[in-house]
Amino acid sequence: MKVVMTLVVRNEADILDANLAFHLAAGVDFVVATDNGSTDGTREILESYAAGGRLDLTVDPDPVFRQRDVVTRMARLAATEHGADWVVNSDADEFWWPRGGSFADVLAVVPSRFGAARGMWRHFVPRPPGEGDFAERMTVRVCEPVTQADHAFSPHFKTVHRGDPDVQVDWGNHDAFGARLVPLGGWYPFDVLHFPLRSLEQCERKFVDRAAAELRRQARPDPRRLAAYEAHREGRFAEFYESHVVDDEALETGLRDGRLEVDTRLRDALRQLGNGGSGSFDFSHSEVDRCYVSELGTLEERGPLVRAERRIQNLERRVSALEVGLSARLRARLARVSRG
Repeated sequence: MKVVMTLVVRNEADILDANLAFHLAAGVDFVVATDNGSTDGTREILESYAAGGRLDLTVDPDPVFRQRDVVTRMARLAATEHGADWVVNSDADEFWWPRGGSFADVLAVVPSRFGAARGMWRHFVPRPPGEGDFAERMTVRVCEPVTQADHAFSPHFKTVHRGDPDVQVDWGNHDAFGARLVPLGGWYPFDVLHFPLRSLEQCERKFVDRAAAELRRQARPDPRRLAAYEAHREGRFAEFYESHVVDDEALETGLRDGRLEVDTRLRDALRQLGNGGSGSFDFSHSEVDRCYVSELGTLEERGPLVRAERRIQNLERRVSALEVGLSARLRARLARVSRG
């Protein structure tokens, strides 16, 4: 089985090397990457992996960047040029952690009639500045995803799919479509460890760059990016970022009431790699704790099947109300006729 990961990146030097090293050690065989005009050393990191034969690099500095089209192109290339049996469409701030076995172990048990499986976002919060890289500092995870639309810690899934030359990848890599890519719903064999906000500078660059790109193509940014963009323009971006940071006092409270959890999986895995470890990570432990069930429940509540069921229930109530109203009016009319 060959697993190929796609990545589209722009100015992700603070996390990219860790992302590539982890996935290539954890079961990804090859990476197809596109750099969207990075200026911070990101391209040099990609080139070093390309020189080692583990990565196919395309440079696309187009300021009017259509992420959905670019990822779709890479996913198709993974199937047609690189022989991918499975394709993981990821972002640089995501680390796919298979639950209960290796990448190959997990994907091998997907029944043949299904062409896609899903991973559940597990969000890690920014912490006050300190020594060490992001993985050393960011070991605190959200247990109750924020359900307001388009928050940095909203519940969502990401999709891994079988290699398909005709695949269409949706915005944000959250879904993939194709005649053979029937999703296996209700099962999330991957934890997608998500580190979206890592420092003030990275956060500002992330939100402002994306909002500016959307405005250039005359698309309205989502509410979260628009709020960040306006905070940047008004000189109060530090306040916006600090509203997401969990300090020691907030951490103590969050651990006590169950809203936060300490999770050192990625930190420990990267330490193993940094110490010359083989990268043969132990994915066999797959704890299902209260936090996992809470996050899964929140995600499923927002899922397409639940939304469809609610729409049907609302429609049934409306039809029932109409039937009751029509029946009452008909009885009243018959009564008037009989009296007449």
